[in-house]
Amino acid sequence: MAGHSKWANIQHRKGRQDAARSKLFSKLAKEITVAAKMGDPDPDKNPRLRLAVKEAKSQSVPKDVIERAIKKSQGGEGDDYEEIRYEGYGPGGVAVIVEAMTDNRNRTASVVRSTFGKHGGNLGETGSVGFMFDRKGEVVYPASVGDADTVMMAAIEAGAEDVESDEDGHVIYCADTDLNEVSTALEATLGESESTKLVWKATTTAELDLEGVQKLMRLVEVLEDDDDVQRVTTNMEASDEVMEQFANS
Repeated sequence: MAGHSKWANIQHRKGRQDAARSKLFSKLAKEITVAAKMGDPDPDKNPRLRLAVKEAKSQSVPKDVIERAIKKSQGGEGDDYEEIRYEGYGPGGVAVIVEAMTDNRNRTASVVRSTFGKHGGNLGETGSVGFMFDRKGEVVYPASVGDADTVMMAAIEAGAEDVESDEDGHVIYCADTDLNEVSTALEATLGESESTKLVWKATTTAELDLEGVQKLMRLVEVLEDDDDVQRVTTNMEASDEVMEQFANS
């Protein structure tokens, strides 16, 4: 997906750093609490929790915040959270998947629906855009771990399916059910990853111009700003030139 790796940098530059950081921490902590609630509170015996903790550490979430999130699950918190996926179209016909974790389904649905409406999109039924994405495991490494061939060999040996390398780093994809094993094998060869998580990987993309990117990113930012929303994925594609203009706009 063009602009994939630049996307994180753009978010980073444009974000209201501290507010965005504390929001990210609370979303990662919520995922840890729910993962611990659904399985064993020991990350070594609970692959989903292990991945949630790993992702939190890669985003510099402090150890005490992680431990507190696991303890919360044992104290009955996280009982009433349910995971919901919303699907719809954003400006320019871009497919959008919104993953939420909420204790009030009606509130979240209402906010997500009105956000789509206000920003030139429309919410569809579950499954309305999901067919344009595959559920995959994604492991990200910085460019400094090695050249494309080195990383490709490590990925093949670890059981991964695909690698995308550029000057910004390496993105390794695997089957969603293999993420725990693949990431553990990669860690033994390449060291700690920058990020390890389940993602929706677009199989078809929609190309946008600068105005389209600006409108879509506004929708994504407002959605991500909601406390119930864990992650937003789109199948947007844009040329490097457009992404450069967006970064500087």
